[in-house]
Amino acid sequence: MSLTLSTLTTTNRRIFWAATFIAASIVFSFGWACALPLVGFAAVAALTTARREALLLTGAVWFANQAVGFLFLHYPTDAMTLFWGGALGVIALMSCESAGLLARRFPGFAGGLAAFLAAFVVYESLILAVTAATGPGVDHFTAPIISRIFFINLGAFATLLMLKAAAAAVAYRNAAKTFASRPI
Repeated sequence: MSLTLSTLTTTNRRIFWAATFIAASIVFSFGWACALPLVGFAAVAALTTARREALLLTGAVWFANQAVGFLFLHYPTDAMTLFWGGALGVIALMSCESAGLLARRFPGFAGGLAAFLAAFVVYESLILAVTAATGPGVDHFTAPIISRIFFINLGAFATLLMLKAAAAAVAYRNAAKTFASRPI
């Protein structure tokens, strides 16, 4: 018997999805460094997994991004960088939770869209609040910059959902072949 997604147990499929999710975050981390689309990851985690698992996945994505940043991209190790690293983790978890709340409230496409938008609004609002509280100023919160961040996150959100849908289609196709009636 060959190993396909349809032959994996539900637990193994969840592990496979988590590994794929974290691997994607590592790839994105090398591409966008500290601009990792945490909103996209948090919203997809909230849409595709149970609440606890979504928070764990979001935390794992944040941790993988921080590991890549400090180990390979040579983030500075000053107090402000460490503070912002931790703040981004907490903000990502809050974004995931807000996405999950709306995803559970509104089903289907509307729920997915609402989850992404809620995660983005929470994420950017909290980034703005922390920036204002720590004093460097909020001059860089301009429409072009926020728009760019929005579209990076939207692209990651769509890509991750397509990846999940493709894996589900492959699993379903393999399962359909396995259980299809065969002529005698």
